[in-house]
Amino acid sequence: MLQRSLVLLKPDCIERRLMGQIISRFEAKGLNIVAMKMLRVTPDLAKQHYAEHVSKPFYPSLEAFIVSAPIVALAVEGLDVIRLIRDMLGATNGLNAAPGTIRGDFSSSRQMNLVHASDSPESAARELKLYFAESDLCDHELLLTPALRAGDEA
Repeated sequence: MLQRSLVLLKPDCIERRLMGQIISRFEAKGLNIVAMKMLRVTPDLAKQHYAEHVSKPFYPSLEAFIVSAPIVALAVEGLDVIRLIRDMLGATNGLNAAPGTIRGDFSSSRQMNLVHASDSPESAARELKLYFAESDLCDHELLLTPALRAGDEA
């Protein structure tokens, strides 16, 4: 099923200059980036994004981290993209992430794990609206799509 997911390249990804390497993995997999922007997460946006964590003891350090430097927000589209991206990221804690995954190759931290991705269609819909207006999304069919998947896989 064709889906969209929010992906955030977090402050540690930006600071370590890994944006291009990570985006290239999504592109190499045949995923379609339909929107992208660099921004600073405000404390208010952090509270909306991490609403389920605001009352938890670790939230203050999570907020301090996500507002500490710019992030890059991506709207990524593809078949079963929510599961696929999370598989590509690996375990949340980089120390537990398998080699070959983004976190397994580049992270050794639970919090500074480079990338956030939506974990369900419901989360994706909610999160995408936090970062992108409908007019920001650039729907288009890539010319190479027929070389990436069969017509009946759409």
